[in-house]
Amino acid sequence: MARRMRIEDAGFHHIINRGVNRGVIFNTPADKDKFLEIVCEVSAHYDFTIHSYVLMSNHYHLLLENTRENLSHGMRQINSTYAKYYNKKYKRSGHFWQGRFKSWYIFDENYLFVLFKYLEFNPIDAKITKKVGEYNYTLLHDIVKNSVRPCMKDSFVLQWYDSTAELLEAIGIKMSPTEFEKIEQFQKDTITYKSNPKRVDKKLELTDYFHDDMLKIERNEAILKAYHDGFMQSEIAKFLDLTGAGVSKILKKLIVALSYPC
Repeated sequence: MARRMRIEDAGFHHIINRGVNRGVIFNTPADKDKFLEIVCEVSAHYDFTIHSYVLMSNHYHLLLENTRENLSHGMRQINSTYAKYYNKKYKRSGHFWQGRFKSWYIFDENYLFVLFKYLEFNPIDAKITKKVGEYNYTLLHDIVKNSVRPCMKDSFVLQWYDSTAELLEAIGIKMSPTEFEKIEQFQKDTITYKSNPKRVDKKLELTDYFHDDMLKIERNEAILKAYHDGFMQSEIAKFLDLTGAGVSKILKKLIVALSYPC
């Protein structure tokens, strides 16, 4: 079977890699710390921003953004450097990774929060912990503990929410079936993309969606319209002088209402 084409273009990418035969790749917290150290060193060299991550015993997820067409080079550096470290430490040889890393190019910025939430719920689904933010090796845990690494300082998660409490409130709701379907459908996508894909240009400004004498219900519907047209939650929240969590609640309520009409 032909390999799914990898997109190198600048933008957001969801990265997954596993140990060979699904074997353990992190034996100790020190191994995970070393991996993240390598990730940040390579990110600095290749101009990557790590927006989210989770490290499990036999695989990892990264949500990263590149500014140049250098995804494969950077990820090859991360994976090979860590494999050398692990093989030397544990005196092993042979293939370390299951294969080349998997990656999905994210065209829709509205999908970003769903993916962030999915990564944060990985340890819960694996029954390692019961609450988001408790597992040591996720971005949310780093935020809660005020220990965000340098390569993650510019994560959209930190930009969207004014406080940790708002973020916890927004993400604390269990993954819905619709959100899981989005993840599954996104990862099954086998479309052959054209070179240099671009996100949909925002032809309108937020001032085109809102006016001073709007009723609350009209404002909320305008929020949903702006969101569907490509504006990020953080942009809408800042424009309306609302919290990121407040905009998130409005969107969730409207999206659920539209998905499950009476």
